Amino acid sequence: MPRVNSSADLGDAAAAARHAISNGVDGATERRGGRLGRFAAAPLLLAVSFAALAAGSIDAVSSKDAAGGMRAALSQGIDKAIAQLGAPNGFLNNPKYTIPLPSAMEKADRALRMIGMSGDADQLKVAMNHAAEMAVADAEPVFKQAARRMSVADARSILTGGETSATDYFRKATTEQLTARFKPIVARQTESLKLRTMYDQYAGKAAQVGLIASKDANLNDYVTARALDGLFGAIAEEERAIRKDPMGQASSLIRKVFSSL
Repeated sequence: MPRVNSSADLGDAAAAARHAISNGVDGATERRGGRLGRFAAAPLLLAVSFAALAAGSIDAVSSKDAAGGMRAALSQGIDKAIAQLGAPNGFLNNPKYTIPLPSAMEKADRALRMIGMSGDADQLKVAMNHAAEMAVADAEPVFKQAARRMSVADARSILTGGETSATDYFRKATTEQLTARFKPIVARQTESLKLRTMYDQYAGKAAQVGLIASKDANLNDYVTARALDGLFGAIAEEERAIRKDPMGQASSLIRKVFSSL
């Protein structure tokens, strides 16, 4: 069924339904005095009525509530993601978000073990994931600032967007700041590791000849990017859950706003 996007659209559709009921929908209807046309057009009127209810429900939500509900949902998603991934072993204990060794180093893992550096590789993986959890734990101020900058128009657009539209909006709005905030934290966690220096040295050369992606040529850049992927992945999970079951949420404002969709 076509979506009614505005009161003007609704009025036009209703008028068309009334016209169809009055005049019939085809020549056969006219030959029978229009009675068949009225019955044939009745489903269209019902469809328009249901569309009116659907359009009216979201239109009935005030701009203030729409913005407040969106901020509450975002805050809930962000808080849960940070609590989950920013906790000790938050990345390591979650297979979905555990950061693996860079692909170039994964390929070299057997050789490292053969020359007695298996412990170094394992230590690096643990350090990478601990660095990610510490970085994520420091993300909240950036998100709060972005939420304050979100306009009412942004909130309404996000509200009626796709299942991860809020996550996508925040990823675009915060990635640059979060990257700048995460990198020093990651660097502090990996700076004393022997393999980090070795990786940067050899991966940098490999990237120059196209053997690995340039974005993976620096270990700290790699860990920072994977930490962001994990963080926004967890936020997106919560957003999907809210949209799927708005009435199951604790916040009355979230229930009111998202159940209107």
